[in-house]
Amino acid sequence: MHKKTEERLAAKLAKMMALMCVRNTFLEDLHAGKYPTTKAGDYSDVKVIDGTGSEIPWNELSRLDDNEMKKLMKEVINKIYAFYLKSNDPEFQRAMDLFSSCVADWDEPEL
Repeated sequence: MHKKTEERLAAKLAKMMALMCVRNTFLEDLHAGKYPTTKAGDYSDVKVIDGTGSEIPWNELSRLDDNEMKKLMKEVINKIYAFYLKSNDPEFQRAMDLFSSCVADWDEPEL
């Protein structure tokens, strides 16, 4: 296979995996929540007050707890596993063709 063809195929597969194995996961639920407004532009002016009254600067705040991270990683791993196992399945390839328009405008991956 020609190097440029191989690179285009790898880029397309990387985008498809990102969409099908990462984006369409529990991550969407986390992304759907409220987010703060920053006047400073870098969130240095945003703080979270926890249940004990402690203030946590936004830039130091963990956005996921351990259970959420575990749930997300388990789902991503399962989807990547399924992606690899089904990659030669004609029905799965048709689904990939349908999703390909969703990633057409995404930035190209970089090494």
